[in-house]
Amino acid sequence: MTLSLKAHLVGHVRAGNLDPALSLVLETVAANCIRISSLVSKGALASIIGSAGTGNVQGEEQKKLDVISNDLLLLGNAWTGVLAGMASEELEHPHATGFDDAPYLLLFDPLDGSSNIDVNVSIGTIFSVLPHNTGRDPSMDEAYLIKGRDQAAAGYCVYGPQTTLILSFGHGVQAFTLDREAGEFVLTEAAMRIPTATGEFSINMSNQRHWEAPMQRYIAELLAGKNGPRGKDFNMRWIGSMVADVHRVLTRGGIFTYPKDARDADKPGKLRLMYEANPMSYLVEQAHGKATDAHVDILDIQPTKLHQRVSVVLGSAEEVDVATSYHAG
Repeated sequence: MTLSLKAHLVGHVRAGNLDPALSLVLETVAANCIRISSLVSKGALASIIGSAGTGNVQGEEQKKLDVISNDLLLLGNAWTGVLAGMASEELEHPHATGFDDAPYLLLFDPLDGSSNIDVNVSIGTIFSVLPHNTGRDPSMDEAYLIKGRDQAAAGYCVYGPQTTLILSFGHGVQAFTLDREAGEFVLTEAAMRIPTATGEFSINMSNQRHWEAPMQRYIAELLAGKNGPRGKDFNMRWIGSMVADVHRVLTRGGIFTYPKDARDADKPGKLRLMYEANPMSYLVEQAHGKATDAHVDILDIQPTKLHQRVSVVLGSAEEVDVATSYHAG
């Protein structure tokens, strides 16, 4: 018997594992991911391919589907009454819903890997649900500056050959696959677990010349294979959207890293702490992996800015420990 996302969440509500208000947030986000998935599958038929002719707060070119996905998530989640506000990678400041006493805040990267849209490669939506301190104004950045370890839930949706929703609210990690005929997500894996050891790594090798010395050494030793100091061969995989690369790690193990580099001394990394690193690190830890910024656990970093960036090393626990050890001292 198949178990729908709604039935799965209701079961946890009845067992006392899940706040009904948080269940509503997760159901609503999932419903909007289904809408985005439908648009992604149509591609050029829906006139969503190509640039929107605008830039986001990060100074990056926005694709048409970036803007559409952002609007769908903002409008689709505003009415529930359980979200006080939302923050998006595409917006400079948060969007308050008008329900200032609501218990939760939602953060999201509406379309991760959007540079892959036009070439029909997997992309996705990443989201994080935070508890809302009702004494703080949800229209202000400061209301969202909560450590990743205090997230109420996190997840992502991959738009690939199948549309897959990965979710955790503190009771392990579950995978749901979209049944397009039924129009709902169905539970397909009840307890995802990342293998402790791995022989795969993901990194953008085109940036190698900019990396710090410890990362240069670490990757060089992986590439040296069984004749090098690690004594075994490693395969490299790189898709170019964090959501797809991390999904592979969650599914079969591996290590994903986007390290700090020397191009901009003011930026400790490329990925956004609040919209990408925190939710992915939460999922990885719930699946028995590890996630660091090459020095400390990402979930223990105290955010100071809404669009703060961070270096990321996450995946199979043993390999993350090795990579992090290269940066010690």
